[in-house]
Amino acid sequence: MAKPTGFIEFVRVIPERRPVQERKADYREFYRRWTDKQAREQGARCMDCAVPFCHMGCPLGNLIPDFNHQVYLGDWQQALKVLLSTNNFPEFTGRICPAPCEASCVLSINSDPVTIEYIEKEISERGFERGWIKAEPPSQRTDKKVAVVGSGPAGLAAAQQLNRAGHSVTVFERDDYIGGLLMLGIPDFKLSKDVVRRRVDLMIQEGITFRTGINVGVNYSVDELRSQFDAVCLTGGSTHARDLPVPGRELSGIHLAMDYLPQQNRIQAGETIAPEQRITAEGKRVVILGGGDTGADCLGTAHRQGAELVSQYELLPEPPKERGRDNPWPQWPNILRLSGAHEEGGIRDYDILTKSFSGSNGRVERLHAVRVEWTAGENGRYNMEEVPGSEFEVETDLVLLAMGFLHPQHEGMLTQLGVELDARGNVKIDKDRMTNIPGIFAGGDMARGQSLVVWAIAEGREAARSMDLYLMGHTQLPRSLPAK
Repeated sequence: MAKPTGFIEFVRVIPERRPVQERKADYREFYRRWTDKQAREQGARCMDCAVPFCHMGCPLGNLIPDFNHQVYLGDWQQALKVLLSTNNFPEFTGRICPAPCEASCVLSINSDPVTIEYIEKEISERGFERGWIKAEPPSQRTDKKVAVVGSGPAGLAAAQQLNRAGHSVTVFERDDYIGGLLMLGIPDFKLSKDVVRRRVDLMIQEGITFRTGINVGVNYSVDELRSQFDAVCLTGGSTHARDLPVPGRELSGIHLAMDYLPQQNRIQAGETIAPEQRITAEGKRVVILGGGDTGADCLGTAHRQGAELVSQYELLPEPPKERGRDNPWPQWPNILRLSGAHEEGGIRDYDILTKSFSGSNGRVERLHAVRVEWTAGENGRYNMEEVPGSEFEVETDLVLLAMGFLHPQHEGMLTQLGVELDARGNVKIDKDRMTNIPGIFAGGDMARGQSLVVWAIAEGREAARSMDLYLMGHTQLPRSLPAK
């Protein structure tokens, strides 16, 4: 417990966002930093709730009341120690986590929850600024060599934990950048790539080897992978995007979000994109299909590229502004959320089904859609029906498909390894996170399906623990997820 009356004395205050017109002109992170006083007041709001349900909401099991208390006391070093005991990368989760912990905060029963996500960021940034977060190579090495395939948050977490156990770790990444979606999927204005590189540099100093441009199953054989390493962790992510097979989909100007967003991140990194390959919203009427975080990332990017008008359409109904009676605390609240990108402009609309695209000279010019309504069926599932006479069309020059991801890529590594897949097309694992092939483990989106960065970190940590136990017969690595 921090200050017993803190939740009464102080209101929830998130860090200030830079003015809309200022931040739309660049790709820098849009949140400003708290003062020390502001941060301590927010930590003081953590109440004596007896049972901290925030632990249940956090996949990492972060000791949230404990580090909130230390922040209130002003002991940032101790707060960092508590935070790092369960979270390898609070500088990531403090920026891009939707904070399921806050949804489970006891205060959110009838008030605003503690600003847990932003407190994590403040703790980690002070840790870097004051030199408390530094390379920590293991004191001794085992004779085991392990490979991690995929350098996203799950892969990075698994690699760091396995390295801490003393194993020699090599991370294989098929792209030229280490970090997976952290580097190429998430825009700089939400997560500066300097933050990712800062962490990767420390991991290199800790003795982890990173090999980029290695696509296992393509330019590096799975036989070599298995023969060179004592155990392997697959953390390649859920990369097979959901497409939209409707008439006109073949027209130029219709792109998957993960073709669009990584290209802008590469440009920010200094790469040059050939004009004929450039996907830009500059001066265009943009339609984004998909109302989730990826859609919002496309929205913010389109604003910064100078789009004339951006519309974001969602097939599902508009969420309520407050919890419904069928969505009680401490469940994740299915409510309408306003991201930084939505503050910057654009049109949001719901209950829209895209029927087709049309255009001329091979380029998209119009989206044809119809409004739908959802009704509850006898089995509790909702049924969708088109509203008669609600057909409409929208003029557009650029369509971005941000409708989620189905499963990892099967062709190549997974097929050649012969790992079993589950009913959803993800890598099937047992209670110890091992596949049907002894010594081959999996974690993150590749095994779980499309999910959150915080889940990826938790799964990477848990996979590392199981691998260490498999290799050594015992482990001192902490458990991150409940035992199955």
